Amino acid sequence: MGADILRRYIFASDFDQTLTFNDSGYALAELVGIPTEEFERKAKGMANINLVQQGAELAYLLLHDPEFRARVRRKHLREVGKRIRLKGDIKHLYHLLESGIDGYQFEFYVLSAAPVEIVRSALEDIVPPSHIYGTEFRYNESGEIDTIVRATAGYGKVAVLDNLLVEKVVGPDHVIYSGDGSSDIHVMLHINSRDGLTIAVSESRNVSQIAKRTVLSTSALAVLAPILEEIAGWERYRIRSFFEANGMLIQEWDRVRTDWLTVRAAVEPTSAENTSPVIAIS
Repeated sequence: MGADILRRYIFASDFDQTLTFNDSGYALAELVGIPTEEFERKAKGMANINLVQQGAELAYLLLHDPEFRARVRRKHLREVGKRIRLKGDIKHLYHLLESGIDGYQFEFYVLSAAPVEIVRSALEDIVPPSHIYGTEFRYNESGEIDTIVRATAGYGKVAVLDNLLVEKVVGPDHVIYSGDGSSDIHVMLHINSRDGLTIAVSESRNVSQIAKRTVLSTSALAVLAPILEEIAGWERYRIRSFFEANGMLIQEWDRVRTDWLTVRAAVEPTSAENTSPVIAIS
């Protein structure tokens, strides 16, 4: 029993831009006839004034913006889920993790700030609904959003994850989280502080500087590489062999370190000097 607990892990993933190529907000705006630039303007405006937690902008618009509230119904959220373009091999990743690898067991969950109807519709027949956590609303009889029940953004993701640890009797150092952007910062910092593994799947500096590993790929299976290295202690050759045994080929595997520098003059520049910063990436 003790050995089983030591090899049990929770794998949690963000949804938008992590398991998908699309953003739910843009797809929903397009579906109900709201210009995407209008959605972007409103969402960025809230982000700039810190009105809501990062990632919760769509939930706020659906609840409070007159244009979104008048047009969006529950059925639209489900329809958007079917239009979202998913990354490849998510179902394969789910089955590999749930089946266990080399004696390690991984329970797969999705934690998203997007409305839960969108995520469950997009991942139907791939990830069980009970393993998907998203923003939840109450609806009136016409399907119009009435009130918000829970927003799984920012600290909301931390709360869901901590509840899962208690429910599944898993230690905080046995958590793996995969995300792509600013909405994942809180949960990644939380996991890092308790010796879990965080994986960024984008080059966004907000998250890649915080995550312990970064992996870029159009296939969801790519997150297995850092998992097998960091958790199972596998060498590259063994990871390649594992992928090939499961019908997949790692064609390219490049590892690059990038340093982001902003360099400014150490003294007050004169009007004749160039005052613009020099940015070097190597």
